[in-house]
Parts: sequence; structure tokens; C-alpha cells
Amino acid sequence: MSVNHLNQVKTREEYKKIKEDERKKSVDAATTQKASKAKTAQKVSKAAYAKKRIRIRLIPIWLRIVLLLVLSGVFMVAGTAVGYSLLGDGNAGDVLKQSTWTHIFDLVEKK
Repeated sequence: MSVNHLNQVKTREEYKKIKEDERKKSVDAATTQKASKAKTAQKVSKAAYAKKRIRIRLIPIWLRIVLLLVLSGVFMVAGTAVGYSLLGDGNAGDVLKQSTWTHIFDLVEKK
């Protein structure tokens, strides 16, 4: 569920429609002024419209952070399993056992 408290648009078409409406309003306001001012205002609004781009993210930032944490955990477990089985001549399934880690910590602390 997403809360749109920043008035962000969901699609590019929605953004283009809003910008087109704003541009029409600025052109309508400019018609009451002199014709030369209206032309320059229209050129400026077109230039600003052409330069400003919107970025719509396919994957939200919060989901990227969650994916990063989950994938980091998965790759850490996979790396220890590969290292324990290939380098240590052990069974890859033994990496998930608590007795393996207590033995490793005892070796490191030299108890």
C-alpha cells in the first residue's frame, strides 16, 4: 500500500497531461497580455517543459533496501557453504548447524 502524500504521478502519461494543462493555463493567462509577451511565455514554457524530466522508479527505494539485505544474507550463507564444503572438505549442509559454528568460534578463541 502506497501513500501518495507528495502528489507524485504514477505514469508518464499522467505527468504529461498535468504539464499540458499547466501550459494551457499559462498560455490562456498570456493572451490577456500583449501578443509578443504571449509568444515569449509560450517559448519559455516549452523550453522548461522539454528540459524537465521525471523519473518513475520501477522498484521503490524501500524495496531495494529490503532486497539488498535479503540477498546479502543469502549470499553470505551460500559463500560459507561453498567455502566450508570445497575448501574445508566438509558437508555444505553442516554450515547451518550450531555445533559447526561453536567449533569454529572455539578454534578462533583457542579454548
